[in-house]
This record gives sequence, structure tokens and C-alpha cells, in this order.
Amino acid sequence: MTDAALIEKYLDHVRVQKRLAKRTVALYTEDLRKLQALALAVPISLPQVHNAHIRRWVAQMHSQGRSGRGIALILSGWRGFYTWLGREGLIHANPVQDVRAPKQPKPLPKALAVDDAVQLASFERGSADGSFDPRLEARDAAITELLYGSGLRVGELVGLDVQATASAKGWLQLDAAEVKVTGKGSKVRTVPLGAKSIEALQKYLSVRSDLLPTSATDQSALFIGKNGTRLTAQSIWQRLKRRSLQAGLATPVHPHMLRHSFASHVLQSSQDLRAVQELLGHANITTTQVYTRLDFQHLAKAYDAAHPRAKRLKASK
Repeated sequence: MTDAALIEKYLDHVRVQKRLAKRTVALYTEDLRKLQALALAVPISLPQVHNAHIRRWVAQMHSQGRSGRGIALILSGWRGFYTWLGREGLIHANPVQDVRAPKQPKPLPKALAVDDAVQLASFERGSADGSFDPRLEARDAAITELLYGSGLRVGELVGLDVQATASAKGWLQLDAAEVKVTGKGSKVRTVPLGAKSIEALQKYLSVRSDLLPTSATDQSALFIGKNGTRLTAQSIWQRLKRRSLQAGLATPVHPHMLRHSFASHVLQSSQDLRAVQELLGHANITTTQVYTRLDFQHLAKAYDAAHPRAKRLKASK
């Protein structure tokens, strides 16, 4: 049976017996045609393909710019084809079985520039806005300051109580300029509060009781909504996104972006990776090291903007 006939028979199998979607069958068809062309260039038939051939073709695709995810999808289609050939008794071993796609580099966390972060933290809504509520404005300002000023996870933020109790997962200690939070793995850590955060929190706490009805079941929650219930992570995502657009930022901001900004900006100023690890509550410092890449990007931009040789290189392009 020719290679083309084998491919058609396999596609009939996945279409009829496995009942795969048309789009999936179309992708399989495209990937198997590519496999057929690669084998023809050797030249060998598809049942004669060995593990070394597959590895060479993966390297070729990677060098041509194909992403690790794209290669993984192609390998998945090829692997299924050779699994089927094995069941048909046409090959003795699957040449794709132990081949993996190149690892895709992890994308850098999105962090705001210092000016943008300060612009968001300093933003104040005007009372001319028809939906303006000074109590909610004070609350949202305190949320923004805590996320950026202390690098809290949104889950840690929504779990905060006004004060320490036996059941509290986190609480404020304004007199000590600290906040206690319970992070991943139920680990409690202490994070310092900056002057701006304390100022924003004091302003919010002075009006918090106006948002809290006496009938509220949870009187201890720090951040509460109009109905007196503890704010959810989803609510904070929505409020922060709206606030960032109102503040004039080009990019909608989410809570974890402020955590990334906190880490990146502290590292830029201090160069103390271990301190940033402790502040973020990372169990392993390798998790924190991603921010050194952000810091290098910051240095590279400064170099491009300031160095005379960098300017000349730009001008010659």
C-alpha cells in the first residue's frame, strides 16, 4: 500500500471510528502530508521512518521558527498515525513514541512601567462622575495600594480581615506597618506596608462601617461590597480593570500584574533577589528569578535610550 493510501485509510479511521471533528481531521491531514513530504525527501516510505528521522525533522521545524506548542501538536498527530500502523501490524515500533517537542520558553510576567504603576496608584476619581461613591473609591484605592505596594496575591487580599482572630487567614497590623497573609501551602508571612498603603487603608477604614450593615454575616472581612459581603477575587479583577482604564492606562490591569510590578520594581531598586522571594512568599527562589529577566529588559531599554553606540545602531536601521 502506498504512503498516500495509508494516510487516507488512517484518516477514514479517525473520521468514522473515532468520530473526530472535521477541524481535527483537517489538521491531521495537513500534518500527515507534511510527514509524507519529509519522508519522500530522504527518500523512505512512511513505515520505514525511524526515531532518528523524527528527531531530525523536529530539529528542522524548530530551527525554522515553529513554536514548541506547534511541534507538539504535529507530533501528537504523527504519534497517533504510527500507533494505528502498529495495530495494523505494519510496523514493530512507534518512531514518535519517546520524542518530545522543544520546551516553550515561559512568557515573561506582565509588569507595568514604574510611571504607569504610580499613575494607577495615585489615581482619584472625580465626584462629577454620576456613579461616584466616596466609600467605594476609598476601598478601591486601598485595594490598589495593597496589591502594588505589598505584592499580595488576589486570593490573599480577599482573605484579609480587619484584625487577628482564631479563624483569620490574614489581617492588618497598622501600628506595626505590616500585613499578615496566608499564601500558598497555608504558609503565613509578614509583608511590610508602605506609607501610601497605610494612608489609603486608614481612609478606607474610616468609612468601612458605612458599607457594613448590622445584619452582615461576616463582620470581620476587610474589603466588602455594597451588600456587606466579602469581596470576591472576580469583583476585584473587574474593579481594577475599570479603574486602570479610568486612570488612562493603555493596558487593562489585573491584580497579578500589580504583583509582578511590585516584584520587578523592588528588584530594580534593591537588586536583592532573596528579599523579593521572601516578600512574594515563593517557596523556591527559581520562581522569583523570572523577575531578573524583567530587570534585564529594563536595563536593556535604558541602554538603548542612553548609550551613544546604541543610538547610532538604531539610526542606521
